[in-house]
Amino acid sequence: MLLPAALTRPASWYRASIAVDLGDCPPLTGEVRADVCVIGGGITGCSAALHLAERGYAVVLLEAGEIGAGASGRSGGQILPGLGTDIATVEKALGRERARDIWAMSREAVRLTAERIARHAIPCELAWGYLHAAVKPRHIETLKAFRERMARDYDYDAFEWLEGEALREHVVTDAYPGALREVEGGHLHPLNYTVGLARAAREAGVRLHEHSAAREIRRGRPATVVTDAGRVIADFVVVGTNAYPAGLIPERSGRIMRVANYMVATAPLTADQAARVLPRNDALSDANFVLDYYRLSGGRRPGGRRSGGRRLIYGGEVSYNGQAPRGLEARMDAKIARLFPVLAGVPIEYRWGGDVAITLNRAPDFGRLGDNLYYAQGYSGHGMALAGLAGKLMAEAIAGQSERFDVFAAMPHRHFPGGRLLRTPLLVLATTFYKLRDRL
Repeated sequence: MLLPAALTRPASWYRASIAVDLGDCPPLTGEVRADVCVIGGGITGCSAALHLAERGYAVVLLEAGEIGAGASGRSGGQILPGLGTDIATVEKALGRERARDIWAMSREAVRLTAERIARHAIPCELAWGYLHAAVKPRHIETLKAFRERMARDYDYDAFEWLEGEALREHVVTDAYPGALREVEGGHLHPLNYTVGLARAAREAGVRLHEHSAAREIRRGRPATVVTDAGRVIADFVVVGTNAYPAGLIPERSGRIMRVANYMVATAPLTADQAARVLPRNDALSDANFVLDYYRLSGGRRPGGRRSGGRRLIYGGEVSYNGQAPRGLEARMDAKIARLFPVLAGVPIEYRWGGDVAITLNRAPDFGRLGDNLYYAQGYSGHGMALAGLAGKLMAEAIAGQSERFDVFAAMPHRHFPGGRLLRTPLLVLATTFYKLRDRL
């Protein structure tokens, strides 16, 4: 994905505020033997490696760049129950009973995230409270109906409807006519969390190798994973590369598309400014198809010391064609100014972007090939908690307890239409329709 020069430097706010020291993770050289080779140093891979090591498996993890270099370490940091698609999509495909199972496991994913943070003392600024904000009156009916359905059919009562002054106690703007506040949702510093998982995996015995891109998986029993300078011979392989599959599983590559999204971080805010943006420290996303999302940082400098002020971390805009949208910076800055006039004059100090992977139905794609190659991909912007669960479920399956993994793996997925040459233009065309609809 191509980014304008202003988005390539400085590094993301997350990289600039890293508070977890992972130490040296040298590139793989030579041949090594392992029970499991995990490919990918994001949340999926680090979680799988940690859970496998805790079960007594000898694990080698390969990361093409640095741990957390992909979406896991530069996302909006929201942790939520559910999937990137509406639960109705799951019901239609698998039935109500299986949809209830998946919803329950998505709630488990959030609890798992909090449990790992506490157990391993990961300094990632975990906070609770999430707002699903209506932008237009038609969103109000949709959000209220969703709340009622989740309570009735899924026994989920974690939503509170807010409007007027009750809403302004959580977000101080006139942009939203109402919002659902979800008490089981929250937010965190994604890079610190991901690197913290990697540190925990290393302490559990996992061998971590950065700058060790997997170039080929030679399938068999055992399998061989080949890098530029070495190879891993393993009984099982877990692929957690998501938006960066590098052709490792070619028969599954057409089931995901890479989508670029973009984020900014303001200069530190005064206490008064922060209180006039998100006074209860909730995270927020709006109800548009191409949604915007934001939260306040925890105000940490590198090394974990508290800085003089918190920052607004704001994400929005997407690109499906590998090119940054025209006028990206001006549009994002204008959105912040319209939402929060109190931030007039506060400069943007960090801009960054990168790719996530989406599926056609926006449900995650879990599966196995043969009896020893597992993968999880296509979280569709909803992977901060779910990727951790994916790692746990793959570890369970490798240990012979595959029932829960198989619930997700039963979700049907189709290739994006148009083939290699036309699928991106077709997706851009479809998304343009929804962008226009967002404006109505």
